[in-house]
Amino acid sequence: MQYRKKKRTQISIRVLQIGVILLGLIILGRLFQLQIIDYDTYGPLSRKNSLRQEIVSPARGLIYDRNGNLLVDNEPIYSITITPASYDNDNTPLLADLMNVPVEKVEKRIEEARSYSWYRSSRLFTEVDFKTYSLIQENIWQLPGIGHQIESKRHYPVDSLEAAHMLGYLREVSKEEYLQAKNYHLGDKVGKSGLEMAYEDELRGEMGIQYIKINAMGQNLGSYQNGAIDESPEKGADLYTTIDTELQLLSEDLMQGKRGAIVALNPEDGSVLSMVSSPQYDIRKLSGRIDSDYWAKINSDTTDPLFNRAISSQQPPGSTFKPLMALMGLEMGLITPETEIDNPGYYYRGRRYNDLADPGKYNVGKALQESSNTFFFWLMDQIATKRGIDHWHELVTSFGLGQRNNIDLPNESAGTIPDSTYLNRILGEGRWGIGDQLSLGVGQGFVGVSPLQMALVASEIANGGYHVQPHLVRAIKQNDGAVRLTDPKKEKIEWVSKENLQVVRNGMRRVVTDGSGRYYADLDSVKVAGKTGTAQNPHGQDHGWFICFAPLDDPKIAVAVLVENGGYGSISAAPIASLLVEQYLTGEIDRSYVYNYVKTFKPRKQSSNSSSSEEDTDE
Repeated sequence: MQYRKKKRTQISIRVLQIGVILLGLIILGRLFQLQIIDYDTYGPLSRKNSLRQEIVSPARGLIYDRNGNLLVDNEPIYSITITPASYDNDNTPLLADLMNVPVEKVEKRIEEARSYSWYRSSRLFTEVDFKTYSLIQENIWQLPGIGHQIESKRHYPVDSLEAAHMLGYLREVSKEEYLQAKNYHLGDKVGKSGLEMAYEDELRGEMGIQYIKINAMGQNLGSYQNGAIDESPEKGADLYTTIDTELQLLSEDLMQGKRGAIVALNPEDGSVLSMVSSPQYDIRKLSGRIDSDYWAKINSDTTDPLFNRAISSQQPPGSTFKPLMALMGLEMGLITPETEIDNPGYYYRGRRYNDLADPGKYNVGKALQESSNTFFFWLMDQIATKRGIDHWHELVTSFGLGQRNNIDLPNESAGTIPDSTYLNRILGEGRWGIGDQLSLGVGQGFVGVSPLQMALVASEIANGGYHVQPHLVRAIKQNDGAVRLTDPKKEKIEWVSKENLQVVRNGMRRVVTDGSGRYYADLDSVKVAGKTGTAQNPHGQDHGWFICFAPLDDPKIAVAVLVENGGYGSISAAPIASLLVEQYLTGEIDRSYVYNYVKTFKPRKQSSNSSSSEEDTDE
């Protein structure tokens, strides 16, 4: 009997022990869940009556030009924040009154903040004026869950510089963006175009967190634990670009009132010296809180100022394509420098293809100088019948046409360089022939290029046949001082020979000294080589082109200019390019008469004979 009693006692003790152990494990498990697993949920709640968590935005990285001059920095703005878990909806009328905005707008912003996170602080209003910011500070004790912080917006210290399509602008992240990316908060700004978008990850920096002691009325009592648990923000990296500010200012000035684009490159490495797409937009009106009326205006503008014509447009290059045609003909062995073609004023292949160059005999040098369509129609005929359009396509694309060249800007266009597959798709298999290919030889028909691509063609003829990667950023400087170079590519175009390049370069020099470029592009101080072009436009006045490089024997700059509806390239685009070359290589402009001509330029009305057919283009 006593044994049984002792046994029951032992069992009871064992059950009690197990119960205590299980209870302890449950308590420990619950503590682990609360302290570790659900810390992000309950941690802020446990401190809500004594601490406020403030997000500290990092300073966005700065942007410099090639000479170390500051192009983009930051200036302070004031933001109002909210932590929804600590906010009382009954205070919304007071908050709306202090902010001087409708209650409905405040309610909408609060709902957006709640859908983002109930416990994380996010921006309710950004770029409020100092008076409103002060009112919120004074009444913060009546508004638990409402905070404030000093942030920054983009500032452009060079007053007259736009560079809108290169630098780009910021906008608030969309709901989809901040839900997909943990490092964004409601109200954060993100790059939406230009370098701001291309280098968003580098420029952005890392957010910080500051813990503030508050009393029961929400008043600020200072830093918690002297900032011991605060997380400092990390400034974004700085970009050192290749932009020449003086050249950029001149480019923008010369393109005022015109539609088109300029691209100026260093032909040795592809660095962008200047880039303009005109018309531009006012980058300063998009630097902080966006003016909704202005935003609506530029989005509905039929001239499309947000479109970067320099890298995204696709226009026929006209006669600026002829130097590349000449180089291909020489390399294929279809012509030599001495080969002469008789030009009766047209080329005949089933029908007449007109030529505005004077009748006579033309070798490749004279054909470039006088821009003889007959010579290049004949050459394209030879290429198409003896080598085939696919071989032509292969050589053309090796110069960067018909493909993206990986410039460090968004929305670069590949353009169009047709091959047999393209023609089969557009015209139908077996339904195209030599007549559909001849116009390609004079840069018309299905050929579509951007000014950037034509600047690359000029660069690659200038630099000895090397394909260079165009780029705007040469170095990135991290917050710790470490510098990373961008290391753009430079590759030899294998099929190009030095001897044939020299023939083409000499022909382009003759364009400037004795051809259509002689009026405005021939400088006394610098030897310039170039090619004019006038691209047929079925919707109005033709487009004017000019590509060039200089100095002839040691090129330092290559330029492509497109003036939409400018008419002849010799009088619309060539003067602009020549002024850029003069400014960059001599440091000044001596030819004030050319500058005044460009500033007051009005396209010359073209005769019906010169614009009636895509093959009738001249300079």
